[in-house]
Amino acid sequence: MRRIEIEKVLQQQPIDEEITVMGWVRAFRSNRFIALYDGSSFNTLQVVVDFEQQPEALLKKINFHACIKVTGKLVASQGAGQSVELLADTVELLGEANPEEYSLQPKKMTMEFLREKAHFRMRTNTFSAVFRIRHGLAFAVHQFFNDKGYYYLHTPIITGSDAEGAGEMFRVTTFEPNKAPLNDKGEVDFKKDFFGKATNLTVSGQLQGEIGALALGKIYTFGPTFRAENSNTSRHLAEFWMIEPEVAFYDIYDNMDLAEEFCKYLINYALKHYPDDIAFLDARLKEEEKNLPKDKKRLMGLLETLEFVVNNDFERITYTQAVHILRNSKPYKKGQFEFPVEWGTDLQAEHERFLVEKHFKKPVIVRDYPAAFKAFYMRLNEKSENVPGETVAAMDVLFPGVGELIGGSQREERLEVLVAKMEKMGVHPEELWWYLELRKFGGAPHAGFGMGFERMVQFVTGMGNIRDVIAFPRTPGNAEF
Repeated sequence: MRRIEIEKVLQQQPIDEEITVMGWVRAFRSNRFIALYDGSSFNTLQVVVDFEQQPEALLKKINFHACIKVTGKLVASQGAGQSVELLADTVELLGEANPEEYSLQPKKMTMEFLREKAHFRMRTNTFSAVFRIRHGLAFAVHQFFNDKGYYYLHTPIITGSDAEGAGEMFRVTTFEPNKAPLNDKGEVDFKKDFFGKATNLTVSGQLQGEIGALALGKIYTFGPTFRAENSNTSRHLAEFWMIEPEVAFYDIYDNMDLAEEFCKYLINYALKHYPDDIAFLDARLKEEEKNLPKDKKRLMGLLETLEFVVNNDFERITYTQAVHILRNSKPYKKGQFEFPVEWGTDLQAEHERFLVEKHFKKPVIVRDYPAAFKAFYMRLNEKSENVPGETVAAMDVLFPGVGELIGGSQREERLEVLVAKMEKMGVHPEELWWYLELRKFGGAPHAGFGMGFERMVQFVTGMGNIRDVIAFPRTPGNAEF
């Protein structure tokens, strides 16, 4: 008899039919009731075992997370907590889990402990919920852009360009350590390397995405990106996934509209398709915060927060307005911000979180940042009398709990302005000759953004650490699994 997934059993409820299910044991009570889970649904199927009809040696091996196969008749449940249950005729042990040796136990375990057991943590309620939602959000990314007529572009993971200009990149080379050939200047001679030039793991697919947008009209990328940034925090990863749409004939305002629509679409998709997982994570979060002081608790529960975000417009302000709000805030006046708030300095996480969590109490899009600390490719704005210095048409979408979720801009399409900015910021025009030719031949206004996928998953699941929304996190000092 072919196996039926538990999700289908619970949806179709083929009462009084004989079926076969397979899965892992979540609990075995009174030598009679098995809570069986197979990953297809948050919910478990109750299996009722007649212990007098099953070998005692078998029953002793039905432990936490043991894998079993059960054939029996599905009937309406007589007990509370489930509508159906499976009366087991035969139970077969597919894989043992000796509790004396197995590292997971049917009790509360810390996130830190479970990160060390990443090969097992998806079997827990929390992480199975997180990774089902992650899958759903990834699917929704493609559905959103496909339905809007975008083309999915695969940009290179190995690249010779640094889109961000930050230099925090992982080098790609075939040279043996300490055996790299040197040139006449005593520098590593990358002309003799595999690609004939210095190459890195990509920090962004944006520059190549612009090539696609200026030919196909609108594209998006969705793939892994890498930052060799030694940030051992709950918000940073060395390897993460990024979604980057790029659209010809868009300006900064079109870009903001797209970003808000996209965020709401993803959250709505999760609310519609994963209600049981979100309900569990909502309850988990409430339990976690129960003993926290009031000022440390979230303003709303997870479910309420998600519904609030999709039902309300994002606040839109300029960087100059953001600085004004921060400098007039109580935390600033009381000296509670760790970092300074001055026009011309970048907003820090504490400033971003104040804007979204305390001041506006909703997502905020900040635009028109100072040109001095933004990337060379962002479009220079016209000078304004009310603004102290040069600004660019850049935007950040800030979310409660996670801070910056999206960063984007209208791109500089004016060749002379772009070249001048590159030279001023130490970006060598000759290394990006092809990028300049996009402006020289058939250039057009265009804009785009990058969303850190893990941060969106973090927001939707309510998880406090970004390492808990990617299966195998890569962080400073950690490349296990």
